[in-house]
Amino acid sequence: MHRILNNTIIPVKPGIFIKDPLSSDLGKKVLEESLVLIDELGMEAFNFKRLSAHVGSTEAAIYRYFENKHKLLLYYINWYWGWLEHNLVYGTANMDSPKDKIKMAINLLVVGPSFDENLYLNISLLRSVVTEESSKAFMTKEVGSENNSGFFDQFYNFSERLVKIFLEFNPNHPFPKAFVSTLIWSTLLNAFCSNHVPNLIEDNFIGQQKVDFYYNLVFNSLINE
Repeated sequence: MHRILNNTIIPVKPGIFIKDPLSSDLGKKVLEESLVLIDELGMEAFNFKRLSAHVGSTEAAIYRYFENKHKLLLYYINWYWGWLEHNLVYGTANMDSPKDKIKMAINLLVVGPSFDENLYLNISLLRSVVTEESSKAFMTKEVGSENNSGFFDQFYNFSERLVKIFLEFNPNHPFPKAFVSTLIWSTLLNAFCSNHVPNLIEDNFIGQQKVDFYYNLVFNSLINE
């Protein structure tokens, strides 16, 4: 399983990139080093000029792969949620209990991917960037047209898989999609707040206590509906 995931390439909509970055050494370097710089600088300060100096290339060469840094961020968003879906599929493959599957899903959202090694991207950095920058990928004026173009398909795929698992546990839940999206965004927002605005989060909202909080939140909702 580890070997399979280590070699896994997450499919990303061609409209997100101009030239497949995995098709060349420079493209792969762009993906690797952009993660490092975005994690270090944030999306606001990151740009292709800085990236070109970092990878020893020209801005023009980088623009052959991505139209702009927003599209690059969309690439990472798709990759992350596709990666998380692979983790969920493999992690629940031998589980019969919907409750156990839900616990696995919550752990993936709160703690991160169980399998964090991949030949193409640093999964730890990828998770960090997604936690810090996700809102900038979604909350734009162009999000409607990007959504219609399938630019968030991997996010939808992961969400739909969670919806199916939740409905296994409680087929009568009235709003499984809304519940799943609320859960996903809550885990991202709380992780962001813990890093940057800790006054909004209790000091002990970490580790297993954080996981247990989401266990209680999810199962109380599923059982009481």
